[in-house]
Amino acid sequence: MELKIEKIVTGGYGLARVKGEPLALEPESEAKPETRGAGSQVILVEGALPGERVEAEPIASKGVLRARVTRVLEPSERRVPAENLPPTLNLAHANYEAQLEYKREFVLESLERIGKVSATVLPTHPSPDRWHYRTVVQYAIEGGRVGYRGRESHDFVALTGDPIASEQIHDLLERLNPKELGEAKEIVLRSSRMTGEVLVALIGDGERSGYGKAAHHLAGVGAAGVSLAPPDKKRFGKGAKLLWGEKTVLEKFGALELSVSATGFAQVNPLAASELYIAALKLAGKGAHALDLYGGAGSIGLNLASQFERVTVLDVSREALERGDRDANRLGIGNVEFFEGEAADLRRDVDVIVLDPPRAGLDKRTLERISASKAQRVVYISCDPSTWGRDVGMLARAGWKVSHVQPWDFYPQTAHVEVLSLLER
Repeated sequence: MELKIEKIVTGGYGLARVKGEPLALEPESEAKPETRGAGSQVILVEGALPGERVEAEPIASKGVLRARVTRVLEPSERRVPAENLPPTLNLAHANYEAQLEYKREFVLESLERIGKVSATVLPTHPSPDRWHYRTVVQYAIEGGRVGYRGRESHDFVALTGDPIASEQIHDLLERLNPKELGEAKEIVLRSSRMTGEVLVALIGDGERSGYGKAAHHLAGVGAAGVSLAPPDKKRFGKGAKLLWGEKTVLEKFGALELSVSATGFAQVNPLAASELYIAALKLAGKGAHALDLYGGAGSIGLNLASQFERVTVLDVSREALERGDRDANRLGIGNVEFFEGEAADLRRDVDVIVLDPPRAGLDKRTLERISASKAQRVVYISCDPSTWGRDVGMLARAGWKVSHVQPWDFYPQTAHVEVLSLLER
């Protein structure tokens, strides 16, 4: 079918409309036509840019109709070659300046349409690196090969190269023989830009004794440490065991050298994250007590220590909190405390709250507790503009004023965007 692309929307899809009778869907598709006016259907198109005329084929999906570009009839001047790239790079067909503009549009639309809030959204802050920026990658292992799962189908796509993976990860993958990894179903690699080391975590069934050969092979191709975790819906939700070598390596975030692991959360683009953390510290200001909510290992909280008399880091991950506490001791930082607990358990006696929640955003109780606290400033960092927009809207209706919003590009060549915002009262 031939489509005219109106605009690009969250997720990196081109939006087109088709008038007339509802399109026939593939039998396996669960999509339901979405109407905007009589006889009009909205279609989200992979690989399309605003203003383009394309030929596209429907693809199986849930919810709104989706299609994939098969031929570009009238290309946008912002289109660039993007053949033979991994399926994760869903915005690499746009030049970088366009990517930054689109990401600002995603954030602005979420703020206005979902949050019902009007505020200035600054231009997207670019990533220091556009390629080879990612220091954490996760791949599937199937048939003695490493690869990806498809964006919609989850079909296996063999890896032929990953231009956003760090050079250190790329070098290890060049030497890796997946057939030596035993029964592992997935592999996670974490590199350090600071030290050049690479940690590896295998995800697979079976006892650690069955992965000795795999650990030996990984050590031989350059891994600084190898861990094993059982499969789980939540990655590493059942923990991990060290098979060989180091459990953590050092990486710089903000002004500090902090420990990271292959099995714990830390930002995947350390250079971009460091710049955002420095900007977040300026928004936070100074005071008596700061709270790093959803703080993990305290990459933000430890950086806040120089600006506040006391910093509290609150998170549900004991592993991350213990890692952060060890970092604080190693760095000689004595005014940061780490507590295990839910975000809604936050204390009232804080001046500033800095939060970086999971993609799901804040629950109702946490939002209520934030407003019930003594905090006068909230620095809200988000990896999902939609849930961020929802939460900011609820806080605004509770009396908070949105005084700063800026998208940050942590993930060039993809449609993902980070948001840094400040709310005050």
